Amino acid sequence: MTTMGARSGRTGDTQGSRDDGLTIRQATGNDLDDVIEIGHRTWPVIYEPIAGIDYVAMGLAKWWTSDVVAASIRRGQTLVAELAGDVIGMVAFGTQNGDFVVWKLYVLPEHHGKGIGSRLMDAVVDRALEGGHTRITVAYPAGNGYAERFHRAHGFVESHREPSGSGLPDTIWMVRELGSSDGAAGESDGAAGASDGAAGVSDGAAGVSDGAAGEST
Repeated sequence: MTTMGARSGRTGDTQGSRDDGLTIRQATGNDLDDVIEIGHRTWPVIYEPIAGIDYVAMGLAKWWTSDVVAASIRRGQTLVAELAGDVIGMVAFGTQNGDFVVWKLYVLPEHHGKGIGSRLMDAVVDRALEGGHTRITVAYPAGNGYAERFHRAHGFVESHREPSGSGLPDTIWMVRELGSSDGAAGESDGAAGASDGAAGVSDGAAGVSDGAAGEST
């Protein structure tokens, strides 16, 4: 395995690609339908077992609409993973109260275990550093073991929990402090590989936090 420091740098709107043909790039308006499809294909797999079908329907209707996704794309706060012309993963990010927050991170189920979630996280770290941020915040609903394993493998630690009420899972918040090695050497792909299949079904800001993706700056 090569280290993250060996990945290609961004050229224009492209984060970089390797010999595997995967490219992490800035999302455009042409990616809108593909990004929405990722949400609709991953949310039932992740959240029906945790919170039920009604929660999934509510989340898709509130946080994966054309308006919400398009607003994030227009702000330049959505990146996509593209392979052979197909968008197979995405990450959305923004700021809240001055903090850099990863709102969503998903990879299509058939592409789990290939390091794609880790590549998306690498790109987010780069963006955070470029913006002068020293930490990244994520959140996910309690019970999403995939998200917990993925984020812990990428240096996040739990900071606090928020009750969601109405019988919904609590929201678990995690933070990662960024050091001088982030964006250069970083973690090895192998270190995250064990949980990267789960990364595709993790939500960087799942649950009630996901909605803020449409409103964050």
